[in-house]
Amino acid sequence: MTTAELPKRNFIIITGLSGSGMSSATNAFEDLGYFCVDNLPIALLPQFAKLLLPKEDESPSLEKVALVIDIRERHFLSDFDKELEKLVKKGLRPYVLFFEASDEVLMRRFSETRRPHPFDKGEGLEKAIKEERIAMGKVRQKADQIIDTSDYTVHTLRKYLTDSFRQEKRKFLIEIVSFGHKHGLPSRLDLLFDVRHLPNPYFIPELKNLPGNDPEVVRFFNSQPEVQETIEKFLTLIEYLLPKYEKENKSYLTIGIGCTGGRHRSVRVAEAISETLKSKGYDVIVFHRDISREKPI
Repeated sequence: MTTAELPKRNFIIITGLSGSGMSSATNAFEDLGYFCVDNLPIALLPQFAKLLLPKEDESPSLEKVALVIDIRERHFLSDFDKELEKLVKKGLRPYVLFFEASDEVLMRRFSETRRPHPFDKGEGLEKAIKEERIAMGKVRQKADQIIDTSDYTVHTLRKYLTDSFRQEKRKFLIEIVSFGHKHGLPSRLDLLFDVRHLPNPYFIPELKNLPGNDPEVVRFFNSQPEVQETIEKFLTLIEYLLPKYEKENKSYLTIGIGCTGGRHRSVRVAEAISETLKSKGYDVIVFHRDISREKPI
């Protein structure tokens, strides 16, 4: 096997903004059988790359490697471009994953964990986050894939990565996100459908506090012709578009389904669309962003 023949995503560099989910990503890649190293000194990057190459009649020392290199490594910002170029010249082209999140989410995560921000020079968390984002701009430009984790939990991010990077790579992965408009739009949507026109179980006392995937709520929606008609029309458009996205070699498609609070209508429509697409052979994951919020509207 020559260097040019290395599987494209057997050599992954995980980088990004502090607090954006790189540790969770490392756990996901360990589950997928990658040899993972956190906070690797950038000077050792070429050595790990070489371990992926076979030696004459022998198998390579490592089959899959995922390396976390970020701003904690003091030479990272100054040497990243240079070391990446050295690898590329040798035919060792890593797949660079860049993780980020909104300033608001990053501030909340650091506040909850009470961890110090590695870029904090004593001028406060907010300034540290903003300065790191600016400093990491050139690294971000080198990324093969940018993942905004603002709307992910630890568990949904892990599932997304394991579904996306399995060795028996799925040809096309569809993620359906239900959400409430009152809580803001998800940050990573390719298609967006609004279902606020549908009958709302919130106004039925016995259904108000139940989520949209509860059997009682599902029965309510199934009794409403307008709901089924909406789902069918959405599916007609989605099934028309999916082959076209695949033809463009798109590996991921994220579909947003929004209602007011994100607990009833959007949840049910997302589940129904997912069930139909799965029955037709598509790989689908569903994420209900706002289903657990305490005060639906």
